[in-house]
Amino acid sequence: MYKYIIRRILVFIPMLIMLSIIVFALAKFAPGDPFTGKILDPTVDPEVFNEQREALGLNDPLPVQYFRWATSMAKGDFGESMYYKGRDVESLISERIVNTVYLGVFALVITLVVAIPIGIYSAKNPYSALDYGATSFGFLGLAIPNFFFGLIAIYLFAIKLGWFPAQGTISDINITGFSEFLNRIHHMVLPGITLGLAGTATYMRYMRSEVLDVLGSDYIRTAKAKGMSERNVLYKHTLRNAIIPIITLMGFEFGALLSGAIITEQVFSYPGLGTLFINSITNRDYPVIMSITLLLGVAILIGNLLADIFYSIVDPRIRYD
Repeated sequence: MYKYIIRRILVFIPMLIMLSIIVFALAKFAPGDPFTGKILDPTVDPEVFNEQREALGLNDPLPVQYFRWATSMAKGDFGESMYYKGRDVESLISERIVNTVYLGVFALVITLVVAIPIGIYSAKNPYSALDYGATSFGFLGLAIPNFFFGLIAIYLFAIKLGWFPAQGTISDINITGFSEFLNRIHHMVLPGITLGLAGTATYMRYMRSEVLDVLGSDYIRTAKAKGMSERNVLYKHTLRNAIIPIITLMGFEFGALLSGAIITEQVFSYPGLGTLFINSITNRDYPVIMSITLLLGVAILIGNLLADIFYSIVDPRIRYD
């Protein structure tokens, strides 16, 4: 097991290099730069922008620019923002990443708490009213775009009913302690549900399918024939095998939640990586764009590794050596 983890970590190195090349290429081949459009200002000499491009190294050959950027990233230096003058990319990301991680974890918890029990119940009671309702919810959850559901949630629960705030992370910066925690949770309810909607529908359908499949297995019928209680059959045998595909999804899901938060945060004006990423794209702030994209890619790679590790914990039959 430990050898496998070490091998996977070593594989990260070429994967990160390839990821960095792709991120750099996508950013550089995108049209324009931070000075595009400004050069049309008749009050400013175009030579000023050319000098700024030269000072920032934007006129250097692409291999030179990539090597300089990759070397800085390897040292932990993400560079300086081109739009937020005088601000390091690290400080911009560090201000926002905590909010995005909180939102992603909150959405994942909601997904698991809602999807797994409903999926189990639907499998134990197929073709019941709840099963049909859960199946319908699954289709709707996958079909409705996050931004559209978010707008509906804002209209109903923030504007009409006034139950939850429509934007921000906290109502009063002066509150502290447990009150601050509850206030942040209150602000995360709508964006968290919106972000976790598609994941909840997916997990629920997977859980129902896997539990149904395991309940039809020979060893489950044998356990029931020996007089084992329904509770023991469900928790000791059925769930242990049915949960494995869910763990696979969880490895991908956390990275997907962080990337999916880009749209959700924009809808709810939630100050996380998503809003920073969209603003950076609008202003062609390539150091911030590349850093956030690379960070999301690393999160997905780490999620995949954690999924493999959890595999062996849940099912001791799985070995990687």
